[in-house]
Amino acid sequence: MSSHQRVAVIMAGGSGERFWPVSRRLNPKQLLRLTSPTDTMLHEAVNRLLPLIPAEHIYVQTSPELVPAIRAAALGIPEANIIAEPCRRNTAGCLAYAAAYMMSRYQNDGSGVSMAVVTADHRIGAPDQFIATLTKALETVESEPALGTIGIPPTRPSTGFGYIQAALPDGTSELDTTPQAFPVTSFKEKPPKDVAEQYVAEGNYFWNSGMFFWSVGTFVSQFEQADPAYGKAIHAMAAAMSADDEATVNAVFNDLKGISIDYALMEKAERVVMINATFPWDDIGTWSALDRAGNEDSDGNVINGDPVLIDSTGCIVYNDEGAEARAVAVVGMTDVVVVATKDAVLVVPKDRTEDVKKAVQALGERGATQL
Repeated sequence: MSSHQRVAVIMAGGSGERFWPVSRRLNPKQLLRLTSPTDTMLHEAVNRLLPLIPAEHIYVQTSPELVPAIRAAALGIPEANIIAEPCRRNTAGCLAYAAAYMMSRYQNDGSGVSMAVVTADHRIGAPDQFIATLTKALETVESEPALGTIGIPPTRPSTGFGYIQAALPDGTSELDTTPQAFPVTSFKEKPPKDVAEQYVAEGNYFWNSGMFFWSVGTFVSQFEQADPAYGKAIHAMAAAMSADDEATVNAVFNDLKGISIDYALMEKAERVVMINATFPWDDIGTWSALDRAGNEDSDGNVINGDPVLIDSTGCIVYNDEGAEARAVAVVGMTDVVVVATKDAVLVVPKDRTEDVKKAVQALGERGATQL
């Protein structure tokens, strides 16, 4: 049994623009049933952690405007465990705030608290293997002063993910079934297709899952070295939180620069380890990701809400309100996404779904209310 107090933080502050028009500012994708017919993605994220971490130690970190909707979602965690950041400061700000919160909540310097950081927009299978991988990650960072992350063995040369280069010893095996810890050599940006193909061929590159693990004490000390201003801010926020001084917390947080945790810390840290994922994983980032959910019909279409499809293949058709409220028909189309809600319609080729956020931006500039 671990001597550390284990906690989990689910990052759930995103606006999900690329899943418009179903995803909205106050009802983003983490609150949608995109990968389960019964549970929201956020509810799935909570449930898959429960075999390892009790509900009272699972936290959801989000933006202030989403707190009411997340409370209403009845996730089975204490309402006090829904944490709102004062403003957006990217993942470095998010996780610095979380560390300060844990230091104040558990009343120590963080050395006795180990944290699993996961997201609310991943599709994850094989729950037992997921827990085994997280257990290995937490045990690793509890036993040595390292920062941990999970690397996903790539199944294709994706240009949409960052990559982790790991130092794999010769003869490494059982990566599909046994979670192991390996030193991280480097982090790589999202690559062009030819570079991604090279990464996959070399065998020691993994997709960056965006999941992290550390002793809070190690996280803070490493941040103090990588970015002294951030390290100082964590201590200042923890002290202010302990004193219920919300104004100081907000002021310190507002002064932080918005930067990703990869740039701010992981790429600079003295020791980073990667644990290989042994579970099926996908990032539900755009509508086209639903293709990989395995729910295609005989023509390769993914449908929701009982639309009519005629002579159409490889399409994603999402009728949000269902056939009784709205009839939706798609005829003679290939590889398109069609999404209909009560007040909006989206039509986009599957290979352009990343650009849905451009449409959201344009609608925002014209003052559209359907956002």
